[in-house]
Amino acid sequence: PSTLIESELFGYERGAFTGANKEGKMGLFEVADKGTIFLDEVGELPPDMQVKLLRVLQEQEIERIGSNKPIKVDVRVIAATNRNLLEMMREKTFRADLFYRLNVFPVTIPPLRERKDDIIPLAEQFLTDLNHKYGMEKRLTDAAKDVLLEYRWPGNVRELKNVVERVSVVGAQGVYLSGGEAQRIA
Repeated sequence: PSTLIESELFGYERGAFTGANKEGKMGLFEVADKGTIFLDEVGELPPDMQVKLLRVLQEQEIERIGSNKPIKVDVRVIAATNRNLLEMMREKTFRADLFYRLNVFPVTIPPLRERKDDIIPLAEQFLTDLNHKYGMEKRLTDAAKDVLLEYRWPGNVRELKNVVERVSVVGAQGVYLSGGEAQRIA
């Protein structure tokens, strides 16, 4: 909900709402002062939060919920989204002024299905991390690698990580994957 996003990003004053911390709370922008804040899925922000984010970017200040006292913040903002913000601007669901404030140095990362060379190194890194975490010694078979390379990965890197973890924890010899349905590949 917008109120939860607002309290997390901008904080709140003592007694700002029922259930609030008695001392109030710093928001993430205050915590990130003189540093960097990463806003994931910025395209999902509701319109009222877009206005507040724009104010942070333009005025370099925030107001906690329940306060009318501005607090200066000096933060670098890195924002990510899988949404098409240009299309959202045309549909009037994302503010054009916010888009241009955020789009100072755009970095476009193609979907995993367009970066086939990244699939196996990513999968092996995920498996190495899981082997360490769970005390295992699992590896990807050549057949498993072939299946990983053939799949389209609509869920992108998150789906790849999930599949590698699921297979490693379940204890399969290869990879379970085939058009979204579980199928054992030796």
